[in-house]
Amino acid sequence: MFVHALSLRDFRSWSSAEIALEPGTTVFVGRNGNGKTNLIEALGYLATMASHRVATEAPMIRNGATSATVGAQIINDGRELRIDVQLNRGAANRASINRSPVRRTREILGVLRTVLFAPEDLSLVRGDPGERRRFLDELLTTRRPRMAALRSDYEKVLRQRAALLKTAYRSRGDLSTLDVWDGHLANHGAALIAARLSLVHDLAPHVTESHARIAPGARPATLHYRTCVAAALPEGFADPTRVPLDNDVEVLTQVLLEEMSRVRSSELERGVCLVGPHRDDLDLILGTESAKGYASHGESWSFALALRIAAFSLLRTDGSDPVLLLDDVFAELDMRRRAALAGLVSDAEQVLVTAAVPEDVPEQLKGRRIGVSSEFDDGGRISRISEYPAEDQTHE
Repeated sequence: MFVHALSLRDFRSWSSAEIALEPGTTVFVGRNGNGKTNLIEALGYLATMASHRVATEAPMIRNGATSATVGAQIINDGRELRIDVQLNRGAANRASINRSPVRRTREILGVLRTVLFAPEDLSLVRGDPGERRRFLDELLTTRRPRMAALRSDYEKVLRQRAALLKTAYRSRGDLSTLDVWDGHLANHGAALIAARLSLVHDLAPHVTESHARIAPGARPATLHYRTCVAAALPEGFADPTRVPLDNDVEVLTQVLLEEMSRVRSSELERGVCLVGPHRDDLDLILGTESAKGYASHGESWSFALALRIAAFSLLRTDGSDPVLLLDDVFAELDMRRRAALAGLVSDAEQVLVTAAVPEDVPEQLKGRRIGVSSEFDDGGRISRISEYPAEDQTHE
């Protein structure tokens, strides 16, 4: 799989752009702040319907514009598809495949598959559980696009049930409606937990192998999915070496219902949902210790890289290579880790790299280079493609 062309209009600092791409490695070179990362963000957004930098879509629309458009021409096993998304301020976003509108933007998921490395990846190890849940859920959706609907349904149920908990406690009214929403949350939540457990089962061996190659001689890296209902589950249920079973969803549904019943009084008092996959975490383990809080800076980076490389390896086993997006990640790594990362990904069908300093990019990945520069107008910074080396226009 590779991106043949990227189109942007009013996306971040890009007022407009048409960029032709090709298989192999392409390095976008330019000073920090010139708009290189915005290109990577645009492709990541097309693949996941989310940004790796911000939680909402409004910042991705250029200042003064009412909408932004991101489009890409994808070639996969000789088949060519065009996908476009229009992000709108104050209105629903729109998407199309081969210029034909689709009912929901998530219908384009799966057309472009990417794995994105970025400086923000350190939060996978050191950040809150939400960062690791997002990692799992985005990888889930990349492998199985229909999971996007399950995630959306679960979030809707979660919001509705939380609102009901607050009103029920204040009014001291009939709780029969809450029982109905308990069932919805248990059904959707069990399916999501089961899917995450299955993913961790498939991903864990790749993480261990990737980490051993990035950090030879270091303590082994392993994963463990920690669910908030672990104490009520059969022993070993969440062990990543256990092969998932067909009745896992049924078991999880019953356990979630029992746990919601057990903590209902606490939920009513606090007005929050205390049970469900939104409370779970992915434990990252080095040797016998949790990486979070115990790993050094270098160890944390090695684990973060191992997670991304493992995702790439897993997606590769599913079929064609995903597009690798490396956003200024080499500037964060020492020479050994740079070389290890480059050696592990250099044979990918397409690698797109951003770098402020070309010398940061290892020799294995020094392919085609495209300069990125910027200038200012009344609307702010405007990025543009320039001759390599990029013109020195930092305006900072």
